[in-house]
Amino acid sequence: MANMFGMAHGGAIFSLLDGAFEMAANSHGTVAVALSMNITYIKPPSIGDVLYAEAGEVSKSGRIGTYAINVKTEGDNLIAICQALAYRKRDKLPFLD
Repeated sequence: MANMFGMAHGGAIFSLLDGAFEMAANSHGTVAVALSMNITYIKPPSIGDVLYAEAGEVSKSGRIGTYAINVKTEGDNLIAICQALAYRKRDKLPFLD
């Protein structure tokens, strides 16, 4: 997933962030959807780097949750950071039935 400059495409990095956010936001058993995501690309990974994303809940109040998500390399180099907001619906996750 390289861009025209031979670096990891920002959209691929965003997809990785979004997947981690989805898992964290939906970890309470009810449907959560994104309200906003603000990503900052710190530096490009090197060709062949394996990337991973880690999401953590910063706050949860009523129907809104705030999350911090980081993308790093296996060598623990920070590639991108993201702050995201989720809206929690009242619907239970459909696959938990």
